[in-house]
Amino acid sequence: MSQTFDVIIIGGGIMGCSTALELARRGLDVALLEQKTIGEGPTGKSSAIIRQHYSNELTARMALYSLRVFQHFDERVGGECGFTETGFLALASAADRAGLEANVALQQRVGIQTRLLSAEEVGALMPGLETGDLVVAAYEPESGYADPYLTVTSYARAARDQGVKIFQHCQVTGLRFDGDQVTGVDASAPSGPLRFDAPVVINAAGAWGAGVARLAGVDAPIDSCRAQVAFFRRPPGHEAPHPVVGDFINATYFRSETGGLTLMGLIDPEEANAIVDPDRFPEGADRDFILEAGERLVVRYPAMERSQSTGGYASLYAITPDWHPIVDETPAGSGFYTCSGFSGHGFKLGPAVGLMMADRVTGVGEPQFDSRAFRLSRFAEGDPVRGQYEYSIAG
Repeated sequence: MSQTFDVIIIGGGIMGCSTALELARRGLDVALLEQKTIGEGPTGKSSAIIRQHYSNELTARMALYSLRVFQHFDERVGGECGFTETGFLALASAADRAGLEANVALQQRVGIQTRLLSAEEVGALMPGLETGDLVVAAYEPESGYADPYLTVTSYARAARDQGVKIFQHCQVTGLRFDGDQVTGVDASAPSGPLRFDAPVVINAAGAWGAGVARLAGVDAPIDSCRAQVAFFRRPPGHEAPHPVVGDFINATYFRSETGGLTLMGLIDPEEANAIVDPDRFPEGADRDFILEAGERLVVRYPAMERSQSTGGYASLYAITPDWHPIVDETPAGSGFYTCSGFSGHGFKLGPAVGLMMADRVTGVGEPQFDSRAFRLSRFAEGDPVRGQYEYSIAG
């Protein structure tokens, strides 16, 4: 027997859960299908940095909107997200100076609280940082990080409270069409086969997004890539939490974590080459990665030479050729939407993406966030989303 809904969402990460909540608030009957459990996938393992430092107006506005949601999460969504305001520092050398200054000017125009800092001001803000190679930096006092598992499970709970039916351990096996129009989803669960009917299906499957798109006959250039994170225990005298740091010079990012730890990853386009099977990849951090991460961290934060490694883990990015997502109905008029490929910087945009998708699906004429820049056809048109930096992952 089929179950009938207005919208079926495939994927229970932050994109799927935020979209489900926004659609349900508009009165639509929504089903969300998650192959594992909410929070078990890449969203729950995100570094969960909340920053607004982007190179184009659309994503900067989306980041600002999302920050306001994280800041007032219980009021806007309900429950806890673990948002911690630490401030965000972006560090740049001469090669990136013009881009950083242009980004700060753009961000200020859209209402983001950010300003340029000299190397001396950076040293005063975060004592212990090596600043001799800095030319300029940007600082956002309102930014920080959240708890990714709390965030996505709170979104799921809020969506369920609005009437969304969430099916966990539900593996999508096929999509059904009547001509060019999607009509439903077939899935398997421990209880047996399931059949769902709906005129709208949203592919929010992240690192599995290309596979889901293929079920609809859509070729979406989304690679599932392994990304690693390392943890280091700060030494005596450096126990206090510190700002989130995006170090474009050493291609790293790092932030405080509970228990006196510093979490660290890379801002490295080479991660796009670490293509893996999303159902079968090493989930522990490589020893060589931890050593390299530690060496890069010590260059910027010399006191961490006395830190203690506490290991790390690997999760998944869903990477597109320009490191920006695909948010599009493909093909047009089919009712099949792809909302995937956020390339490692989607968590911080999640609240805005839910709004973007809900506006798109319900046909809002003047949406707050226009998704045209994220259309699938941009790759064939030679019109990728471009950023100011060499490191496209920075946005």
